[in-house]
Amino acid sequence: MRADLVLVTHEHLDHNGIGALDGDAPVLRSTAGRLSSPIGEVLAIASEHDDAAGTERGPNTIFAFTFGGLRVAHLGDFGQGALRDAQARALGSVDLLFVPVGGGPTIGAAAASEIAATTRARIIVPMHYRTPRVDFLEPVDEFLAHAQRVERLAAPAFDTDTLSGVSEPLVVVPAAP
Repeated sequence: MRADLVLVTHEHLDHNGIGALDGDAPVLRSTAGRLSSPIGEVLAIASEHDDAAGTERGPNTIFAFTFGGLRVAHLGDFGQGALRDAQARALGSVDLLFVPVGGGPTIGAAAASEIAATTRARIIVPMHYRTPRVDFLEPVDEFLAHAQRVERLAAPAFDTDTLSGVSEPLVVVPAAP
């Protein structure tokens, strides 16, 4: 697999396998601050992988950037009960939000729905939930029950250009790879 930029949200061995990628893409590792990248500035916001100030599973980084005219936020393995006010202010409004929804080591459906509302995300992509290859998390269904509009895709990827006219929140569920 080839990438133009790699964002590592935390340093757990099952989440930072950059050696599996082809090429020599720049890597931004879990940290906080404003980082330079080939796609422009990437905002890295410190967060925790658990609801115990990171004492159980360690730190996590929320990454936010503008890509293709969209403000994108990727929450990584966010495990806090909610966004802190300072984190929400730093993120601002989000067009495209990638949010964990499967509970376990991250937040579940209810907290993910609150974060989507807090960020005023127009397009929400649930992640980190039960699939045929991952059996220890909750399924995506509870999160989808909170949504007004859901579009399930036949492929594991999508073109953001096809979603440019979305004004009301839409949950997009790509097919599991």
